[in-house]
Amino acid sequence: MTRTAIAPAARSFRAHRRARVRWGIALSAGLAIAVVVIFVLSMSVGSVTVPPLDVVLATIGSPTEKWHTFIIYELRLPRAITAVVVGLALGASGAIFQRLLRNPLASPDFLGVSSGANVAVVAGFVLWNLTGYQLSTAAIIGGFATAILIYVLAWRGTVSGYRFILVGIGISSLMASATSYLLTRATISDAKAAMSWLIGSVGMAKTSDIIALAVALVLLLPASAFLGKRLRVLELGDGTATALGARVTLDRLLLMLAAVILVALATAAAGPIAFVALMAGPIASRISPRADESIFRAACVGALIVQLSDMTAQHLLATPISTGIVTGFVGAPYIAWIIIRANKSGAAG
Repeated sequence: MTRTAIAPAARSFRAHRRARVRWGIALSAGLAIAVVVIFVLSMSVGSVTVPPLDVVLATIGSPTEKWHTFIIYELRLPRAITAVVVGLALGASGAIFQRLLRNPLASPDFLGVSSGANVAVVAGFVLWNLTGYQLSTAAIIGGFATAILIYVLAWRGTVSGYRFILVGIGISSLMASATSYLLTRATISDAKAAMSWLIGSVGMAKTSDIIALAVALVLLLPASAFLGKRLRVLELGDGTATALGARVTLDRLLLMLAAVILVALATAAAGPIAFVALMAGPIASRISPRADESIFRAACVGALIVQLSDMTAQHLLATPISTGIVTGFVGAPYIAWIIIRANKSGAAG
């Protein structure tokens, strides 16, 4: 091929790449703006409606009415922030696991990571009366220990996605049994508190939980997006990735570590809000298949799912319910749809 023939092709490729970058930025910005809009609306609606502009002014410390400050800062802002940070963490962690294991069912809900954090937090409630940062630390230890156990049991020279998922489902069942046992050891008040927490609701988070999760997001979300570039290589398979110079084991462990910390802190803050991590990743992948981009977008999609679910749970039903109940109603049909689609394509074996 001559130079004159190569030059137009190269220009076309660069133009196409620039267009994709611009489109990616626009999609990311659109999702981020949607999160901010729902964030404001979630503080606007309620038994007392506050106009969105007044919500913004009260949030930045310039309320038009003094009572706006109490309604926004004391009643609505902590819940709205929790919905955003928990959704971001669950969406990002779900996308990382699904891309690493190349399976849409590979979310913390099924892999046992959330269940490990559940056991640790319930044990903290029941056995040691832990609070605040202590519960967050217990959740990280529980989630990380469970992830290591699953990784070791699934390791056979390499990690197969389906083997990892099957081992994770077994460990998840074991952890659920351990949680039930701990509840039988609890006092009535502790058991009631633990059961309320196990349903999952963004209204339960304490300030220390929100701060811990927000700090983790600031540190780990950009790092995960950066490491997500290596996911495109890891998705080719361990042999191919190694041949291309990837540090397969180290990269996988770093990504899993980030995902485990995010889901553990989200669980400590709001309880196990079901199916958000499962749904956010595939939705983001349909928007953009690039691994590094889809992690950030999955985080935004996760935030939107939690925000909309919490608004539904609080304002659109006759009686307010927990956020996790709404996500459960949405997530259960979604799982059925994934399985039916897999069976039709023959992917489910």
